[in-house]
Amino acid sequence: MTEETATERTVTEQMRTSTGGEALVRALAAHGVSTAFGIPGTHNLEIYRHLAAYGITHVAPRHEQGAGYAADAYARVTGDPGVAITTTGPALLNIAAAVGQAYSDSVPLLVVSPGMPLRHPRQSTGLLHEMRSQTEALRNVAAFSHRVSSVEEIGTAVARAFSLFRTERPRPVHIEVPLDLLEATEPAGPVRRAPLVAPRAADGPSLDAAAALLAGAVRPGLVLGGGARGAAEQCRALAEQLGAPVATTANGKGIVDERHPLALGVSLHSPSVQKWLADCDIVLAVGTELAESDLWSTPPALDGRLIRVDVDPAQMYAGLPADVALVGDAQATMQALKERLARVPGPASTDAATRTTAAVRASRDDETRARDARWVPYLEAIRSVLAADAVVTSDSAQCCYYGALPHLPVGPEGRYLHPTGFGTLGYALPAAIGAKTASPDRQVIAISGDGGLQFSVQELATAAQLQLPLPVVVFDNGGYGEIRDEMAARGDTPAAVDHARVDLAGLARAFGGRGAPAHSPGELAALLTRALATPGPTLITVPEETA
Repeated sequence: MTEETATERTVTEQMRTSTGGEALVRALAAHGVSTAFGIPGTHNLEIYRHLAAYGITHVAPRHEQGAGYAADAYARVTGDPGVAITTTGPALLNIAAAVGQAYSDSVPLLVVSPGMPLRHPRQSTGLLHEMRSQTEALRNVAAFSHRVSSVEEIGTAVARAFSLFRTERPRPVHIEVPLDLLEATEPAGPVRRAPLVAPRAADGPSLDAAAALLAGAVRPGLVLGGGARGAAEQCRALAEQLGAPVATTANGKGIVDERHPLALGVSLHSPSVQKWLADCDIVLAVGTELAESDLWSTPPALDGRLIRVDVDPAQMYAGLPADVALVGDAQATMQALKERLARVPGPASTDAATRTTAAVRASRDDETRARDARWVPYLEAIRSVLAADAVVTSDSAQCCYYGALPHLPVGPEGRYLHPTGFGTLGYALPAAIGAKTASPDRQVIAISGDGGLQFSVQELATAAQLQLPLPVVVFDNGGYGEIRDEMAARGDTPAAVDHARVDLAGLARAFGGRGAPAHSPGELAALLTRALATPGPTLITVPEETA
């Protein structure tokens, strides 16, 4: 038997036929997808038929929004795109909030769904899950929504999505396959794979200009966002060489160890940190929008010059315009910048920068000491139990953005996942499931408030079925504490923010997990230690009166 030639293989692939469902799963597997999150429905069964044959493990959350958050966290932890499968209509709309969150936080999330048949009339016919346009709905929250028109086009659509993930600012994508094409058998064509592209640094003249500014800096400062995560080593080394304090956004939390003497942590919302930032003569901002969601206010006017590093050129003139724009991959750009500065002598001593950092930290903590004191002892107890590489997921809850973000230190080996920008509720629990699926050997813990938890509390059943050792710490203030406080600050009578107390620990047991209250930091540490070694979720409530 003669060996098959490349030409013969190409012809064979071009002649190959398959259903649209198999073509989709084959294309996902060709791009290295090994895990998908989703819920089967009447219209997407042909996708599910082929998952196992192509080596794709499936995780079934209890709600499509949970599937989206789990896939989002999977992407953040692994660096690979997260994949979620929905059916038509309401299922796709259920995941739309998660798609919006992934767009806000620059997360590579691929959502695949069936759509109305290829030749479905524009006029309503009453078909199951019918809606006017799924692609139009998703186009408004995703980078793009691609409705294919043939089985062969499916591979092209998937390759297009992965090309975006690899070469542009990573953002969510939706691919819709008409439900009749999922079942139709047509020529599938050869497997199309998105090309691998080497990360590119910013151009040389811009790097030279940035290096010259940094070499002459007297009061430099670094601001790191989620886009700087791949450049953690370079950012730390540059901060040390320049003697520059480092602040991060929520998505940049832990890129530089928050116990480092130059680290200001997640504190851009602090008036003291904003004053420090405004007083810097050179600010180097890496992979961040410098947006209101990072600063909790409009960006402060800077007295000095601003150097911005971002893969997205549009960011250079959003918010605070760059004086020097470094458009390129953060790691490649920061490495090139580090090399240009290697021969520039650093400060004789970093003592002055360390003293500045300590003073700004102290002033920052004084601003919020009375408010944050209720969470800090419990967060210290959590930190004492967790390994350095643990993953913490959080919610849009006071205990998280006032508590854990600034007061639970994380280093570059760990991760803290928070729904910034879009600010969805219900993220923490399903995100923890996605993170634990991605890294089963790492400790994972979710932190939430009682209001946020109840947006996705049904995912306790998912964690129980998967037997994931998953502590869920819930600070229970009996409702929506942030909105209650905002109403009171306006002089309004709080309305619709106080909830009847729910036995959350009992609810966890009903879902197949465990639950108990923690009335002291020591009790929380003991319960956490046990929960991290116990299969299934353990929900630990910290009642407001003891928090």
